[in-house]
Amino acid sequence: MEKRFILHFLSPLKNVSPFDVNMAIDAGFDVVVPYTDVDLKEVTGLAQDAMFSRAPNDAGRTAMLIGGRDPLLAIDMFEAAKAAMFPPFQFSVLVDPSGAFTTAAAMIAVAERRLQKQGLQLGGRRVAVFGATGPVGAIAGLIAAQEGARVTLVGYDGLQRVSAAADTYGERFGAALTPADGSDDAKKLKVMEDAEVVLAAGRAGTQILTREQLASARQLRIALDINAVPPAGIEGIDAFDDGKPIEGTSGVGIGALAVGNVKFKTEHELLASMRDAEKPLYLSFVEAFEVARKHAQKNAK
Repeated sequence: MEKRFILHFLSPLKNVSPFDVNMAIDAGFDVVVPYTDVDLKEVTGLAQDAMFSRAPNDAGRTAMLIGGRDPLLAIDMFEAAKAAMFPPFQFSVLVDPSGAFTTAAAMIAVAERRLQKQGLQLGGRRVAVFGATGPVGAIAGLIAAQEGARVTLVGYDGLQRVSAAADTYGERFGAALTPADGSDDAKKLKVMEDAEVVLAAGRAGTQILTREQLASARQLRIALDINAVPPAGIEGIDAFDDGKPIEGTSGVGIGALAVGNVKFKTEHELLASMRDAEKPLYLSFVEAFEVARKHAQKNAK
């Protein structure tokens, strides 16, 4: 009897994501097994339990997904799973907490594609990330910085938390990230003065920027909002927008569905690649961005 494809889905939260369960089954896994309230110190044992139950030549029929919400904890769990394995007992692992890595990768890939249509590169652009203390915003800023952008992480509740995030991500991943206070309208306007790319990754249904605040960005090239729940995170940008000129500015708008299309394809491909892998794959936000970039470019044709 042919062995089934099994995905072990680990999360430190009370529940795993139903979105990711659906994605995994649609990507071809026969069985998705959830593990909730998982502590970091338990990952090694779980990974080794999974790998020793199958012969080495069946390792490709086992994979692991690391979820949760905290990107740094998720990466720690990812590294622990990798470290637990050794040849020939190895299987593939994907880390994507709350879909943050694939969503952030899609955001930057779509923004990069739009900049290229304007004859520009992402490297060197001034990027302001609102909602930067959340998982999607923090990783989007990190990916942009690693691609050479000049990134400002903007905190909605003052400087303390966003400064800590900029320092932590910057030190761990060797990226230059600048914190900024976006806790009131005047401070948002200060951030917008020289922003070329504005990314809104705040809570669903929460307006972050008004039309007037966006219009204050005199060098604006792109404003991208991933919020699909009314009201829009950036006033005037519709979820369906994909390069629509923004009235009163020099930039264009990109909405949640344009990003979501690339995010969906990216996550699907990463999951399917683990199912089809002949050798173990270890997939994080770097690999997610490579895949998202490919799909963003395809969408541009």
